[in-house]
Formats: sequence, C-alpha cells, structure tokens
Amino acid sequence: MIPLKDYNPTRRFPVITLLLIAINVGVYFFVQRPFGDETSQAKFSYEVAAIPCEVVQGRPLTEDEVIRTLRGNDDSACDSNAPAGDPEVFPNKSVWLALLYSMFLHGSLLHIGGNMLFLWIFGNNIEDRMGIPGYIAFYLLAGLVASAAHILVQPDSTVPVVGASGAIAGVMGAYVVLFPNVKIRSLIILVIVVLFRDIPAKWLLGVWFVMQFFTNPNEGVAWVAHVGGFLFGALVAFFLRDRLRPSRMPLVAPETNPTW
Repeated sequence: MIPLKDYNPTRRFPVITLLLIAINVGVYFFVQRPFGDETSQAKFSYEVAAIPCEVVQGRPLTEDEVIRTLRGNDDSACDSNAPAGDPEVFPNKSVWLALLYSMFLHGSLLHIGGNMLFLWIFGNNIEDRMGIPGYIAFYLLAGLVASAAHILVQPDSTVPVVGASGAIAGVMGAYVVLFPNVKIRSLIILVIVVLFRDIPAKWLLGVWFVMQFFTNPNEGVAWVAHVGGFLFGALVAFFLRDRLRPSRMPLVAPETNPTW
C-alpha cells in the first residue's frame, strides 16, 4: 500500500516540512551526487554517514575494518581491540555529528522518493499540531532515537546507515495516535490488480509497522530504526495528545471519489 494523500486539512502552511524535503533533495542531488561511480559513493558514505561500530567505539573505522567490510563482505568487521597504531580511513570524522548527517542522506532515488512522499503526507499535520520549534525538535530526536535503536541491535556493524526513515517513522507514529481515523487515499497493488482506496490511518500505518518485522535482512533495510522511531513518535504523541489533538475533528473522505 502506497499513501497518496490524506483528508486532513492544516491550519498553517507547512514551512518546516517543505524545508526538510528541500534539504533532503538538495543534499541527495548536489552533495551526494548519486550518479557518480560506486567508489566515490562508497567513500562519501564512509566519510560522512553514521556507522554503528564508530558510534559504539567512539572512533572512525580503521583501514582494516573498511577493507574487510567492502572486500570481505563482513558487515560486522568491527574490532574492539584494534591496535592503537592502526590507521583510520577518515581520522577527522566526527562520529557523533555523523548521526545527524545520516538523517539527510539517501541510498537511491526510490529511497528518497518514498521517504519524501511519506514525510509530506504525514509531516504537515504533525507540524501543524506541534508548531515549528516543537516539530523540529521532535523530528530530529525521533531520528536520533531510531539510529540508537539500530545501533543497539547491531553494535558491531561497519555498514553506513543513511536515510530519513527513522525520523519519518516517528512522524508516522505520532500521526496514528493523533489522527487514527483520518482516511488516507492509498494505492494498493495486488499482483496484477491496482486499486485506489481510502483507508483509515490506523490501518495503513498499522500494516506498515507490522511489515517492518518481515523485512528481509539481506535487503539492507534498517527496520529496527523504523520500529524505534515509530514507537518513539507514538509515545510522544500519546503523552501529549491532549495538547496536540485538534479542537475539531479533521475532514474525512467524501462519499464520492475525488476528482483527480
């Protein structure tokens, strides 16, 4: 199921949501430059993105760890007893700031396209309810919590973690608590059948959440980060629901199909 739009009007223009989308798209095309060679892309990711081993060890990866990861296909090449003289590939890298940088990096056009679609559909309403300062803080904190969840489960991983998925999952978790019955116009693909249906947010996002536990571990998807971000967002919205819920119910889908 792919969400296309929601029937949930906002009171204010979603400045921060649009700014986040612009930053993510700008970074992807003008900083990451995704159409370069694979070597340059790998170098960029290891130099800038967050890596669980680096965060746990508090230091950049060594040359040996990177070589074993890329050439030996060892995704857990983290060496907790690395010799003091073992050279680091990027010795000036800040492993802590990398946690923030990773939230604005993406691995493919499909990756960033899907993330920005979800951010636009669900983010504008959360921004509307939280206000600009609260929404910024919530978004960034959700991303950091999501990264922490991934690192907790895979502390020895030497694979860079990129994407805004964890932060956006937090937005989705808050949305399902605050607007569980709002209808989401969704594209449903069933083998050769394509359907357009209006689905309550609680079912759409509930199915998305459950599907994270069935993610193929070989697909390179940090599904634990998604789960961690979603639960964080849901908990925050649950405890602040009286302050964040609108004074009136949002509009639901009309009886007839909208004009496309």
